[in-house]
Amino acid sequence: MWACNVWIPFSLLWCVASVISVSALSQEEPQLGSVRVVFQTNYGDIEFGFLPTVAPKTVDHIFKLVRLGCYNTNHFFRVDKGFVAQVADVVGGRTAPMNEEQRREGEKTVVGEFSDVKHVKGVLSMGRFEDPNSAQSSFSMLLGDAPHLDGQYAIFGRVTRGEETLKKFEQLPTRREGIFVMPTERITILSTYYYDTEMESCETERSVLKRKLAASAVEIERQRMKCFP
Repeated sequence: MWACNVWIPFSLLWCVASVISVSALSQEEPQLGSVRVVFQTNYGDIEFGFLPTVAPKTVDHIFKLVRLGCYNTNHFFRVDKGFVAQVADVVGGRTAPMNEEQRREGEKTVVGEFSDVKHVKGVLSMGRFEDPNSAQSSFSMLLGDAPHLDGQYAIFGRVTRGEETLKKFEQLPTRREGIFVMPTERITILSTYYYDTEMESCETERSVLKRKLAASAVEIERQRMKCFP
């Protein structure tokens, strides 16, 4: 009886621990890739990273648009405080004309890659029409949690820097057009660039190493001249 009384609680404890462990693993946040994109706006910079394991096709599509410069001179057409700041579709949102390659890529649609990732503040979520596979180039940066969007729109990235810039967006005067809350002043994406955090890290380390080697060479030469004139 004593052995039974000890064994049952231990088994239950082990089962509970296993369930908690599995649950924790399933809720673990997906990791950002090493690439970072920076949107330089007239109100400040915003940097974001991609979630390639969550929405690989969407990530490839958006990153190609960035590499082609499609978001340059585009704008944020929607700023709904505490909800979303949404980038306009590049085909109709830019002030600069598009070349043939940019237009061709901008008009492409990407399959809806819906996931279990939650719509929380800071995530990037694709815009689309009623067709779940109609997303093109417009996407939202979440300014607050929006659980009602979960599973309906493709999440593909997360803001990594630029919260102060997004706060400036929220302070701008707005007007309402149907379901959209829109800024009365144009929020222009002046230019964009991207970089790889892993390569940048390596470059920094190489730079530090070069400086150390140069300093060592100078010190060796100084000692040589002192001891062996």
